[in-house]
Amino acid sequence: MKRLLALALLLATAPLRAEPEYPRQGSDVFDCTADGSAQIDAALTQARSEGKHVLVTLGANWDPWSRRLRATFLDNPQINRLLAADYVLVLVDVNIRKSEKRNSGLNAKYGNPIQHGLPSLVVLDADGRTLTTQETGNFELKGQHDPQRLVAFLRKWAPAPVAK
Repeated sequence: MKRLLALALLLATAPLRAEPEYPRQGSDVFDCTADGSAQIDAALTQARSEGKHVLVTLGANWDPWSRRLRATFLDNPQINRLLAADYVLVLVDVNIRKSEKRNSGLNAKYGNPIQHGLPSLVVLDADGRTLTTQETGNFELKGQHDPQRLVAFLRKWAPAPVAK
């Protein structure tokens, strides 16, 4: 239960800013000032200590699908439990605004997954090796992300259980 609360708090407070980047969209989902590489490095350190993988979400505050995906991560209890158990979640802003390409080096590092649209997911093992990249159009169903498709994805890429 503590892990679920910690994940919810992390997701809820990560992108705090005085003024939203796109006020009509509501509060920011992605921290547009964050260094994505530093975010991922911190997540990898945590993943190694907890035996988890890292789930990187590349998205932007203007993108409704990026917002919907984050909401699904927070609001769906089954997905929330899977994330808490098996992943360290990182939300990386890859917006291009005023000619500034945010965290573009990360997009290039992971094979340009955003070329297929936002948001895009990258799963890393605890050593930082890319396990898969996935644009999320496959998960879309009737204006939302299909929870069962997300659950299948998360289960497929979760770390193998450790034998005791």
